[in-house]
Amino acid sequence: MGKLKLYDINTPRETIVEERDAVYLSRTPEQRFFGVLQLNHISVTMNGGQPLKSPQGKGLVIRKPAI
Repeated sequence: MGKLKLYDINTPRETIVEERDAVYLSRTPEQRFFGVLQLNHISVTMNGGQPLKSPQGKGLVIRKPAI
């Protein structure tokens, strides 16, 4: 799994963005793809086993769960 990195509040946002871009661009396309799949798995797990998007007629529509 990934790492959580905490930044000092005095670090400029541009520096953080550049650092994250460098990490992303250093990955292979395969690593990027599996990273997206991993995020999808985590989001489903955190949403009680239900996907955040589900088919609703034409295409995928983001919907809020009915409470």
